[in-house]
Amino acid sequence: MQFERLAIPDVVKITPARFGDNRGYFSEVFKDSWFRENVADVSFVQDNQSLSATPGTVRGLHFQLEPFGQGKLVRCIQGSIFDVAVDIRLGSPTYGQWVGAELSADNGAQLWIPVGFAHGFATLVPDTILHYKVTAPYSAKDDRGLLWDDADIGIEWPFDMSAAVLSDKDKVQPKLADLPPSFHYAASGETV
Repeated sequence: MQFERLAIPDVVKITPARFGDNRGYFSEVFKDSWFRENVADVSFVQDNQSLSATPGTVRGLHFQLEPFGQGKLVRCIQGSIFDVAVDIRLGSPTYGQWVGAELSADNGAQLWIPVGFAHGFATLVPDTILHYKVTAPYSAKDDRGLLWDDADIGIEWPFDMSAAVLSDKDKVQPKLADLPPSFHYAASGETV
C-alpha cells in the first residue's frame, strides 16, 4: 500500500496495490497492523455503506462530538466521489481549511479522516456506493454538521453545485463562524 499525507497532514490518502491478470485483480484494502504503523493507531468498530443514485449528491459535512468522535476510512466501491475533510479543531494551524481527493472504484484510493474533521463528499457519477470504517458507533445525540458550501471555507467542488442534491438537514447546517467549539488541537497534534 502507498500513502500520501495531504496538505493537512493528518488526512491521509491510501492507495492499495492491485495485482491483476486476465481474470481481474486482487487487492488487500485494509490491514490493521499496517494501518496502525503507517497512518493512525486506532480501532475500527463499525462499517457503513451508502448509495447515492444521482450525480451531484452531496452528503455532509458531518462529524460527531466526543465521546463519539469518529475517525473515518473512506473508499468508493462503485462509481466516483470528490471526498472532502475540513479541519474544525480549534487552535489547529489548519483550522477552517479543507483538503479533497477523488476516490473511485477505478483508482481504489481511500481517505483517512481523523477525529476533529468534518467530512463530506459529492458524487461524480450515478449509482455511487461508498464504504467506510469508523472508530466510534453512530450517536444521534452527538451528530453534528457544517454547511457544505460555506464561503469562508471555500471548498472547490468539482462541478456547478447550484443543482446539488442535498438532504433537508444538510441544507441548513451552521457555517464555520457559527459552529460552537467542538474539538481542540493540542500542541502534540492530537485532538482533545
